[in-house]
Amino acid sequence: MIKRDSSTQLFEEAKKVLPGGVNSPVRAFRSVNGAPIYFEEGSGAYTKDADGNTYIDFCCSWGPLILGHADPRVLKKVSSVMSKGTSFGAPNKYETQLARLIVDNHPYIEKIRFVNSGTEAAMSAIRLARGVTGKNKIIKFEGCYHGHVDSLMVKAGSGLATLGTSTSAGIPEAFVQETIVLPLNDPSAVEAAVKKYGHDIACIAIEPIPANNGLLLQDKEFLLFLRKICTENNILLFFDEVISGFRVAFAGASGYYGIEPDMVAFGKIIGGGFPVGAYAAKALVMDNVSPDGPVYQAGTLSGNPVAMAAGIAQLEVCLEKGFYESLSQKTDGFIQEIQDHSIEKGYPFSAFNIGSIFWMSFSGKGPIKRADQITANSADLFRVFFDALLERGVYIGPSGYEVGFVSAAHTKEDLSKATKAIKDALDITFQP
Repeated sequence: MIKRDSSTQLFEEAKKVLPGGVNSPVRAFRSVNGAPIYFEEGSGAYTKDADGNTYIDFCCSWGPLILGHADPRVLKKVSSVMSKGTSFGAPNKYETQLARLIVDNHPYIEKIRFVNSGTEAAMSAIRLARGVTGKNKIIKFEGCYHGHVDSLMVKAGSGLATLGTSTSAGIPEAFVQETIVLPLNDPSAVEAAVKKYGHDIACIAIEPIPANNGLLLQDKEFLLFLRKICTENNILLFFDEVISGFRVAFAGASGYYGIEPDMVAFGKIIGGGFPVGAYAAKALVMDNVSPDGPVYQAGTLSGNPVAMAAGIAQLEVCLEKGFYESLSQKTDGFIQEIQDHSIEKGYPFSAFNIGSIFWMSFSGKGPIKRADQITANSADLFRVFFDALLERGVYIGPSGYEVGFVSAAHTKEDLSKATKAIKDALDITFQP
């Protein structure tokens, strides 16, 4: 057993002053065994915890670290900017530089507004959609997460097009009554909702690559269908690309699939490991944002020069020729070897990826497109699998619903070591 004494002690102290001992629920390790791991160092593809254990890391801070931990190019840029001050509450040149870097290399956007998290980005985009259209309702999909925004913390009721009910205490039902929750990959449900409520639907919100409840890869045809029905009914199509943006391609899923959304939300990678979010669209839409337009949104630390500098440094590397092709190729090979092992052994397990995002599913064989296809026993199997990986020096997100990420820092040797560990962990998980 790996030593976790220091992590356990730190967690006990944290629980005295932090709800559940954490600042984000999944970090509490409730889905797995033991106290959460407390990390103290990161370098490249590796992390080191408070007990001195080292791990090949596939969590990558939940996706932002596409270059790996403590990338020297990012650190150099951040150090240079930070030495001159951390925040001014005023415009700075770095926010314009990062905006230009993104806008000039994304075919579907013209202006961007920086905020401080993916939640803020989604919340602001929804407000903008309502402000632009003069409509109130939105459509979202089961299995897609858009942050902890009140109006988006909903679950589906009965029927194809049911108004939402709150899934969190503290959210008045009136806040979610304008939200329609539909199953993924179901055009008929969307058609029914638009037929019933289309006169008052401001936008359809979707993760074009749903990656917050497993990796629920959608058919391109479904996304094209959403584009068509939005155009026909004066509804804005909102792509939440907080995870997929700058991960599967520089222009995210929008560029990967060649589908133009009306609005996009970004986060994670554009901050280089610092808190950040953004929403973007054509100028015709974005010019409705204050101070140019009537849709108000503000933030004390929005466009923070340190986060902007980190984003610039990271995205400049992402723009290098062959960056995404190389990252995708090594992820493809890594996941294929795991999948081949599973097929050879006959395990009810699937490993699949899109670009450098991957998911290891314990809900049987084949891809899963909807959240309701995730089986009830998958959590028990994942718990065994996760523990076996920790013992072998591999760290993934502590929940079977979380995806993993390969970074540019993961070498062939790192992936080879991780592959062996994963194969061994699968054998332990499915042992008779």
